[in-house]
Amino acid sequence: MLVDPDLQRNYTEAEVEQLIQVALLCTQSSPMERPKMSEVVRMLEGDGLAEKWDEWQKVEVLRQEVELSSHPTSDWILDSTDNLHAVELSGPR
Repeated sequence: MLVDPDLQRNYTEAEVEQLIQVALLCTQSSPMERPKMSEVVRMLEGDGLAEKWDEWQKVEVLRQEVELSSHPTSDWILDSTDNLHAVELSGPR
């Protein structure tokens, strides 16, 4: 579903999986946890993606376990967006 249908299955599934992994690493909620562009380039070239992906999965599993054990019920948790203020953007240029 994620691959352009115009490719007509003319792609390597392993490469698509690697691209998806890199994309997921780049979309982490914390900017500090996202890879630098130089790391992204190296991962796309086939260097270090497996290690980075394994590390991320271990951290993500631990994070989810802690989150579930710390908050058995989320009724008391406030929406974390309540304290955000709107940012006024500059007008058209």
